[in-house]
Amino acid sequence: MTAFADLHRAGAPLLLPCAWDHASASALAEHGFRAVGTTSLGVAAAAGLPDGASATRDETLRLALTLGSGPFLLSVDAEGGFSDDPDEVGRFARELAAVGAVGINLEDGTGPADRHAAKIAAVRSAAPGLFVNARTDTYWSGDGDPAETMRRLEAYREAGADGLFVPGLTDPARIGHLAAHFDVPLNVLYSPGGPALAHLADLGVRRVSVGSLLYRRALGAALAAAADIRSGRVPGGPTPPYGEVAALGGPVRAPGVSRPAPRARTRW
Repeated sequence: MTAFADLHRAGAPLLLPCAWDHASASALAEHGFRAVGTTSLGVAAAAGLPDGASATRDETLRLALTLGSGPFLLSVDAEGGFSDDPDEVGRFARELAAVGAVGINLEDGTGPADRHAAKIAAVRSAAPGLFVNARTDTYWSGDGDPAETMRRLEAYREAGADGLFVPGLTDPARIGHLAAHFDVPLNVLYSPGGPALAHLADLGVRRVSVGSLLYRRALGAALAAAADIRSGRVPGGPTPPYGEVAALGGPVRAPGVSRPAPRARTRW
């Protein structure tokens, strides 16, 4: 966990892009990202399952098994741990650690704070090497009450969380207040309409997650390309060559190490 924890630096926050399969993780690693997360929405949508409904435990573990041996640090979005039983969540965390994950993200879904704190404590006990990022959804799906947010975050820190995550929070003053209040890294979700990365760094944020944005952007680009072709237009935007994408099916290379240029291919 130490190497991953060390990436959460004041003034230079960890920008954590989130993958949904082997190819997306490989591409991110080869473009210099030392740490890669997973997106529960991307994993669920790709499997035809609902997100946030504890339906993707097997798919999440299978992806972690695929990515955990890669030359990058893997943090896994585990929704709420796929169970309301803290011991079961702890067992799942132990499985993630066994396949090479270094971090786990657990969301409370605005459910009982004491139950989420118990899950965090169970993970700390079962997999002490995992960096536990404790997420509260008070701004994501709740009413954004500052007092309730603080109460939950304090309970999660007391339970042993290594980092605290408040997706949906974009107000600079409140972000800065939370970052200064806690002795562990504050994580926020990047929002195109919120503070830029440099501003978040100035506010004291030490981790910025991209969440499902890359997956949704990729899907949007695919739909736009299909619409362009149907309308007789040439699709815009970058298109990686066939051989480059096909090569992503091999072993993941170290961050910043590109693959040899693929030979010309006639296939799309």
